[in-house]
Amino acid sequence: MTRYITVLGTQSHAGKSTIVAALCRILKRRGYRVAPFKSQNMSNNSWITRDGKEIGIAQAIQAFAAGVEPRAEMNPVLLKPKGGTTSQVVVLGKPAGDRKAGEYYESVDAMMKIATDALARLAKDYDVIVIEGAGGAAEINLYGRDIANSRMARAVQSPILLVGDIERGGVFASLYGTLALLPAEDRKLVKGMIINKFYGDKSLLGDGLQELERLTRVPVLGVVPYSELRLPSEDSVSIDDKRPNEKSVEIAVIRFPLISNFTDFEPLERVARVRYVPLDQPLGKPDVIILPGSKNTVHDLKALRESPLFKEIRRLSKAGVPVIGICGGYQMLGKAVRDSGVEGGRAEVVKGLGLLPVTTDFGAYEKRTCQVVKTVTGTGPVLDRIWGMKLLGYEIHMGQTATPAPAFWDDGCVDESGTVIGTYMHGLFENEPFRDALMYFACERKGIPYEPPVAAADPYDELADVVSGALDVEAIIALIDGPARKPPRKRAASARAKN
Repeated sequence: MTRYITVLGTQSHAGKSTIVAALCRILKRRGYRVAPFKSQNMSNNSWITRDGKEIGIAQAIQAFAAGVEPRAEMNPVLLKPKGGTTSQVVVLGKPAGDRKAGEYYESVDAMMKIATDALARLAKDYDVIVIEGAGGAAEINLYGRDIANSRMARAVQSPILLVGDIERGGVFASLYGTLALLPAEDRKLVKGMIINKFYGDKSLLGDGLQELERLTRVPVLGVVPYSELRLPSEDSVSIDDKRPNEKSVEIAVIRFPLISNFTDFEPLERVARVRYVPLDQPLGKPDVIILPGSKNTVHDLKALRESPLFKEIRRLSKAGVPVIGICGGYQMLGKAVRDSGVEGGRAEVVKGLGLLPVTTDFGAYEKRTCQVVKTVTGTGPVLDRIWGMKLLGYEIHMGQTATPAPAFWDDGCVDESGTVIGTYMHGLFENEPFRDALMYFACERKGIPYEPPVAAADPYDELADVVSGALDVEAIIALIDGPARKPPRKRAASARAKN
């Protein structure tokens, strides 16, 4: 029978996703068939499965760590914020519509059933499922509507590991307070605590660990050190944690208010100094400008037009600085965005940067989600170096854009100079040939050499090594290998039979 382990946090950004990914790889190396699961995620960083379903990127990363293919069941409910209190609700990988927070909370019981059914389907294929919570485990104002934390653990009677983030301070109070606020039936499921993101010497914690264990009667199973790991970020909170390096080439990524899938640009951090520039900050003198995706192109294009960056991007582009737009950023590079009301709420036409000869139409509430393989067909000082090569990526977008000069077979556009490139292809910079082609051109403009980085080790093994060296893995394995637990759907069926 399938076994479960649940990782909850004292707060958002405590490192739950990273711990889950590490456990997935650790368990895989122990010979378990393991899969991740998060019933409800809120993030504009997402991934497309092979069958065209959209899930949070964290669950895709965790699946890769487990050595399995990402599936929609691993994240059955995904909320993608669109501004204010409105989010697009993605259910089992497909958009179900836009909902305000109050409207969504009215449907949580239905969402809980969708989640437990998805977990039951996963349970048929895996030995162990590592469940991740969302936000803080003891948000008492939301407790009755929370389908992602201890309610899910209770549904399968899963042992819980509680993670606290020491980097943000108050970790002892956070762990103690979270346990104190949990209802007794959920608190008894908490079998261990983890302190995450610790700098320095563990002995500095003094008697704090022992005192915490005495007060809570829950063991501390490890103190995980802070480390710079090469894993994509889960959500926009992570942008503020980024530390620019000292690379010679600077890439400016425009930080739109509703930026999405900024993980597209994290591969560039190995070769360049990547700076995320808010609309109210100076653009400076970047060597490359990138316009990222947006959860609401119309909203963010209007914000861009009202900022000084609008004219700066146009000026630097005319001076030869390469400008690349991904997804919503590609749409903004065009002449205009025509919205029937699908994107911005009312019919209107918003002028774009005018750097590409394209126009985007939002005519229907339809989203294209698929993995793609595209051949480089555009020309110019960047694309000429890789002309004819095939690139891998995925698309997640609403709106349609007709292009007279495709950059990648039937997708995207490149201007006459070859220095302005737009595409719907997320994951573009994961392709080493494209990344190197862009860097060679940027370095040539600066008059410096470009040296491609050496191949890196598997980041999931690196993560597993760090975490397994810090945790009492044997104690966690013992929790997992306790009495087998039935999947939630079978438990519900059994309960109905008794009634």
